[in-house]
Amino acid sequence: MRDHRHGENAPSPHTDVWTGRATNRVQWLLALAGAACMALGIELAVDSAWTAGIAPLVMAVVGCIAAGLLVLFGTLAFVHVALRVDEDHLEVRCGHIGVPRRRIPLTHVAGATYLSHVTPRQWGGWGYRWRPEKGTAVVVRRGEGVELELSDGHTFTITVDDAEAAVRVIEARLRPTKPGAPAR
Repeated sequence: MRDHRHGENAPSPHTDVWTGRATNRVQWLLALAGAACMALGIELAVDSAWTAGIAPLVMAVVGCIAAGLLVLFGTLAFVHVALRVDEDHLEVRCGHIGVPRRRIPLTHVAGATYLSHVTPRQWGGWGYRWRPEKGTAVVVRRGEGVELELSDGHTFTITVDDAEAAVRVIEARLRPTKPGAPAR
């Protein structure tokens, strides 16, 4: 996690895009554990002295490599989350390749709320989460976040640095731009 000065991502009058992100460096340790599990599977495949037969060896090798890949890519997908708000959409991308990704038109957002303390425990862990009583969330670390109230009654929560600025930008984009203009 990193320190973030308030207002650092505040949009200037000349930009139409606000971006923010949150990072969890602890996930790198879990990714290393996944890589170690894969290395163990490869070591078993290359230098096996198993006398019990081929079936247990294949199961051990495949199990170690599969578990290692699952842990490695599962954790790398949630090392960080990036939030991008432009004139028409809000986009959330996870990890280095941006998957999973969710793009929400601002016409589907009823409001945004600043949350000072979001924890993985509230959502059942890190990652892309869904809880029937709470809604959907992308939680990559403990700390501040944004809760979107969607027009269909659901909520979507994102942990992001400088969440107060994100809420201000989203709320400003939800307001009509001209007097008498219909609300989004």
